Amino acid sequence: MRPLSGNFGDLALEAVRNTPDKVALIGQNLEITYSQLHSRMNQAGNLFLRFGVQKGDRVALLFQNDVRYIEIFFGLQKIGAVPVPLNAKLGADALAYIIEDSGAKILVSHRSWSTKAEQLHRTGRLEHVFIVGQPDEAGRFHPYEELARKEADALETVPVKGDDISFLPYTSGSTGKPKGCMLTHSGQWWNAETNRTVLQIDREDRSLVAVPLYHKNAMVNAVKPGLLAGTSIVILPDFNPADVIEAIHRYRCTYLTGVPSMYKLLLNHYKLLENKREYDLTSLKFFAVASSDVPPELVRDLQETFNVEVLESYGLTEGGPNVLATPRGRHRQGSAGLPLPGGEVKVVSTDGSEQLVTDGSVGELWVRNPGVAKGYWNRPDTTKQKLTEDGWLKTGDLARMDRDGYVYIIGRKDDMIITGGENVYPKEIEDILLKHEQIEDVCVVAVPHEVKGQVPVAFVKTSPGSQVTEQQIQQYFFQHGPAYAYPRKVIFIDRMPLSGTGKIDRSELSRMALEVAQKTGSLASGRGN
Repeated sequence: MRPLSGNFGDLALEAVRNTPDKVALIGQNLEITYSQLHSRMNQAGNLFLRFGVQKGDRVALLFQNDVRYIEIFFGLQKIGAVPVPLNAKLGADALAYIIEDSGAKILVSHRSWSTKAEQLHRTGRLEHVFIVGQPDEAGRFHPYEELARKEADALETVPVKGDDISFLPYTSGSTGKPKGCMLTHSGQWWNAETNRTVLQIDREDRSLVAVPLYHKNAMVNAVKPGLLAGTSIVILPDFNPADVIEAIHRYRCTYLTGVPSMYKLLLNHYKLLENKREYDLTSLKFFAVASSDVPPELVRDLQETFNVEVLESYGLTEGGPNVLATPRGRHRQGSAGLPLPGGEVKVVSTDGSEQLVTDGSVGELWVRNPGVAKGYWNRPDTTKQKLTEDGWLKTGDLARMDRDGYVYIIGRKDDMIITGGENVYPKEIEDILLKHEQIEDVCVVAVPHEVKGQVPVAFVKTSPGSQVTEQQIQQYFFQHGPAYAYPRKVIFIDRMPLSGTGKIDRSELSRMALEVAQKTGSLASGRGN
């Protein structure tokens, strides 16, 4: 039941009332009960009220994973303020742009990012900077913990309207400058409630978070449904395979949420462990995996190695954030799942006609649900372009839908390669190459070609000791895929570059591929076929 305030900051209120002494958050050498979490949220809210934060004001959060992020995030919402989560891996210029665009006058930074906080403070756009953890010796910034613990632990939550902005996450900016997505209080209630239902999360569950809290993966699959259901949430400062295995064993975690690259590293680490029997992982029920393409081979390997369900899902910042999810016990290989209850999706042609695709062919995915952003902050033109008058969001992602309504994500519309008039989807090339027994990871990008327009280039990480050659990989593709889609160049790489959210950084790989093409002249000049 939603509190009368309608405020998403009251997400954990039911658990606070029913199980106040149960552990809500487990961090580094710290366990916080629901009663304590409630008090800490209230203290955070009171502190920012004292510094002049009012309903609707934006407050930027620059954090590594830390339980205090959660108390501040929801404490701000309880007073009607709007948290602006920042991707800590972005450079100072990009962060300064987001702060200026959002109009945030206050920054709360974890001590790990105090250098960036200093750089942002120098821009002169911020009125106050709070540091969580060890404050700077010069006393330039406010010591958050010292001040917050002096505040009253009682607070009357500010009532909000359903379409009031709950928080303002920014898109990655892969196709331009980052855009603020106006997610609403009612939309976030819907998203938390439906994810709890679909994942069948109850108060006996204990999730493990090792992906960034500022990203939708952790919040959608663990924090939001977990606090609503009254679970315990284990938070690691960052992802390290050894720490993840240890935490599952120590805290008897029932599920883990993450991205494919993380699970690949976890698998490789676990397989190399000589002392597997020292770790009891039988508490695990499922892995939630999202935020990027999920190779079928990875799903099967995770299932067989850890004896768990692997539940794929799909979302985007402005889309709910979660749009599709795999119900427990109903996984369909290669699919990101079904629309969340109360949500709708459709596949629309990409030829400009925007006709509904009903034959299982590939088109652009459109979504409509209560969680879709009400628009883009300060961008009415973009809002009009991406959101239809009847509430459909044009995702820019390519997908197909089977007869039962399961959706299969093919990739970004922007990533589609048109080579010699043929549409080539990087994910389909990657899925074929990943079946090669000596290939551990692959990512396909496009480079310009004077004759074909564009051609695919494959970055490949092979298994240890592999001697496979570029020509052998190309021949393998010819045997299993369409000739027009074969990778014109195979570039071997020791590890894939990752973005701050753990996804493979396609922009960086595209830059590297273009650099190789320009040096060799065999692709960009048109001498390749």
